Formats: sequence, structure tokens, C-alpha cells
Amino acid sequence: MKNKFYIYVLILISTTIFAQQKRVETSIDTTKNKIGAQFNLTLKTNVDTLSNVVFPSSETFGKLEVIRSYVVDTIKKGDRYELIKKYGLTQFDSGKYTIPSLRVIINNKSFLTDSISVEVANVTVDTLKQKMFDIKPIAEAPSDHSGIWKYLLILLLILGIGALVYFLIKKYQKKKIDQEIFKTPIQKATTLLQSLEKKELWQKGEIKTYYSELTDIARNYIEEAIEIPAMESTTSELILGLRAVSIKKKMTLSQDTLENLEKVLKHADLVKFAKSKPLDFEIAEDRNKIEKAILTLDKSIPVAVEIEADAILNEAQKQKQAELLLNKQRNKRIVLALAVVVFLLFATSAYFVITKGFDYVKDTILGHPTKELVEGEWVFSEYGNPSVAVETPKVLKRIDISKSLPKDGMALIKEMQSFAYGSILDNFYLMVSTIKYKQEGEIDLSKSLEGSLQALEAQGAQNMIIKQEDFETKEGIKGLKGYGTFSKIDALQKRSTKLYYEILVFSQEGGLQQIIIFHEEGDKYAEQISERMLNSVELKKATE
Repeated sequence: MKNKFYIYVLILISTTIFAQQKRVETSIDTTKNKIGAQFNLTLKTNVDTLSNVVFPSSETFGKLEVIRSYVVDTIKKGDRYELIKKYGLTQFDSGKYTIPSLRVIINNKSFLTDSISVEVANVTVDTLKQKMFDIKPIAEAPSDHSGIWKYLLILLLILGIGALVYFLIKKYQKKKIDQEIFKTPIQKATTLLQSLEKKELWQKGEIKTYYSELTDIARNYIEEAIEIPAMESTTSELILGLRAVSIKKKMTLSQDTLENLEKVLKHADLVKFAKSKPLDFEIAEDRNKIEKAILTLDKSIPVAVEIEADAILNEAQKQKQAELLLNKQRNKRIVLALAVVVFLLFATSAYFVITKGFDYVKDTILGHPTKELVEGEWVFSEYGNPSVAVETPKVLKRIDISKSLPKDGMALIKEMQSFAYGSILDNFYLMVSTIKYKQEGEIDLSKSLEGSLQALEAQGAQNMIIKQEDFETKEGIKGLKGYGTFSKIDALQKRSTKLYYEILVFSQEGGLQQIIIFHEEGDKYAEQISERMLNSVELKKATE
């Protein structure tokens, strides 16, 4: 693909081009206007692709002031260009004026435009019909508080996240303080029942929550003390399990105890799922029945089972308690560290978003290829003969394109060197090319620039917008600069990318020097690279 790109080198091998005479068309949007209004003067000419056209440049055309000189528009029509130059003219005195014939130079030959007569009319003011008003007092412009609101919003976000982190830490600490390691299931159950009463949930109308916690206390006790999966069982399954275990473990359980427990559990199911609303005395009775059932169950467990359980769990429980304490302390440190890290990351990101902008933070975190080039270590070096000294983000590598050129083209060249970085596939490309000819002669820079543009089109550039202007290095060496945009079609991904290009061409005795840069349009980092490179260009004369 790169070999195709270097087709332009053959097109650059040329001498001065002479154009045929072209007629310049002159038009204006209106011949009558009010004082201070703008006349739009248009000069249009049709030339071949190798012609050099210079439009007039002046602060006044006759008695009319030139308030704006627009950039030349270029429209490609087959193998020719239509160049359109527009001017904005005005006059602040009424009267009739003539826009004189203007001189347009095409290939060093002068052509005169048609002269045009225009009229500037005065603005009539009828003071009899138009009411007169006093001068209004000075009105203060509304202050723009958008920036203040942005900072306040970011500050509120930081404070909000800080408050959330503080709340989570305090909640975790409170949970740890409230949690107690109980020696026996009955001690845990009775303590939790006392804590539940202190909450006064059903007195506050939170009956559903009260019954949920009440039955959970009973189920947890049964699961821990009697080893029945009470939390996952339905009420019927739990009662059947208790009957089976009481027979197996020879527990002294009365039928009334099981029936009372079953009634409370079913009553709780109605409250939780059927939105039943028990009376106050019924709630108190259910609480007492649960407490009595738990105490009865605990007393019914055979002493041998308790002794056996105590013997087995005595040492293991101590170890488990120690492990729990260590795990909680470690988890607390982890939570606190994560909260601090999240807060610091957010605060740092918010600071850089405010001071540097969101795009800077995004490109710094996710990475951006041209940003890395801008901030990297640059190299100032000379390339080719006649040499081009330029500062680049990376050293340009020598490339050999002579094999891709026809032999008759190479016959005119004494020496050719090319150096490049990047590729058109990466949407970023830098190239420095120099040519030294066997025979010295004047080189037409317009034709050289045209050759480069044709090479881009041969490489697949579409919808190309072409602009050109004179360029001068800091040493005063003059050249020609072409710039604009073109679209590159990616056939595999079926999408189009708009690229911006800049091409500099210089001719010296016996040699041609050229610099090509193109990148994605709107890439601010690539724009910084281009500006820094072009400002550093130094040209040397050809050597033997």
C-alpha cells in the first residue's frame, strides 16, 4: 500500500508549466445597497490543474472598502479546476461608484475583470412618523454563572461520595459493636428477643417487620440448637421436622408446645403474606408463646446431648471466635482502604477534569496515540539531499521506493531519498522526501503539489477539499503549502474517516524538498505535532 502512495514522486519530476489564457468572469450580488451594507463581488476563472492563479489583493477597490477577502474555493471539474474568489465590499457615503477593472494573473499573464457600477443609497428617516425616544440607561449584562454551577456540582458530588463513605464506615462499626458472640443458642435467642422489644416496632405500626424478626429468632434458634434447616423450611415442614427429631433425640416435648409454635408461625405467615392485622393483645400473646416455646425446646434437649455438644464445641468455638474477630478486623481494614482509595481517585479525577478538561483525563487514563507522541521525547534531525532539518516526535525511517518507479522516471533523477513514520492505515503519517535532479532547471511548485494530491487520490482519498497558500520558513525561504481534508474509506469495517492533510513543497537549485503530514480531523494532539514540525523546518541547499 505504501508503494502506491509514492506514485507522486514520478509526478513531481517536471519543469515549469505554461497555461493557456483564461477569461475571468465578474459578478456581484446586487448593484444597489444601503450605507454600510456589504456588496459581494465574485471573480471566477476556469483553468487546468497546472495553472498558477493570483487574485488581486488590496484594501480598496476604487472608492469601495474591502472589508473581507474570502479564501479561494476550488471545484474540480474533470481535468480542470474552477477557482472562485469572493470579496466583501462596502461604502459609508451615499452615491454612485464604480468597481474598476481588477488585474488577475494567470501563469504570469494579466487579465482584467469587468468594471461594475453600484449605487449606495442613504437611509431615510421620517422624524414625523418615527417617534423619538430618550437614550436608555446603561443595562448591566447578565453574569454568566455556568462556570460557578459546574464547580458547585463537582463539589457536591465529592461531598456526597465522602458522606456515603463515612455512613458505610459508621454503619459497619455500629454493626460490629451491636454484634455479640453468644456462648449458647438460648442465650442468643433470649438476648435478641429483649432487643426486639426495645425497638417497639409493632407500637410504631411496623407489624410485618416485627413478626419477621420474631419468627427469624425462633427459626435461628431451632436451626442452631436442634440442627434442623429451619430458615429454609415452611411452617409445616418445620413442625414435622421437630416431631421427627424429638423422637430421634428422645426430647420431652408436649403436644401443646408444638401446636402453640405452629400457631404463631402460621399467624406470622398471614401477617407477612396476607396483610393480616392482629390486635395488640394478640401480638403480645404471640411474643410470649415464642419465648415459652424456645425455653421449652431448650429444656427438652437431653443433658447428654448438651454435654456432648459442649465437649465438641468448647475448643472449636474458641478458635472460631478468634477467627471471626480476625476476619472482621481484616474486612474492616479492607473496606476502609477501599473507601479511601475510591474517594482519592474520584477527588483526583474531579480536580483534573476541572483544571484540564474531561478529554485530557480520558486520554490520559485510556491512552491516546498522538498524545503520547506530543508528550514524548522529540528529535531534531536532517533528512535527504538537499536536506530538510525538522523536529519530529519519532525518528523518521528511510524507505526505498525507487523499485516502484518506472525506469524512464528514474533516469531523470540523480538522487532520491524518502523518510517516513506511521501509515495511512493508522490515520497518521509523516513523510520527508528530497530529490536531486541530473539537470538543473526551474521547478513548478504548483505542479509538484498537484502530483502529491493525485497520489493521495490514487491511494483512495475521496471528497478532497484543496486549498493552497504561500509558505515561508523562519530563514525566509519561500515555498508552497497545500492543505485541506479528504475522506478515507475502510472497506473492511465499512466506515469513512475524515483526514486533514498539509503538504509543503520547496524548490532549490538542483533539488526539490517536500514534507507531508496527515491525520484525523479534529485530533488536537496531531494538530500540535503538525504545528511544531512546520515551525521547526530548516532547508539546506543541495550538495554534490
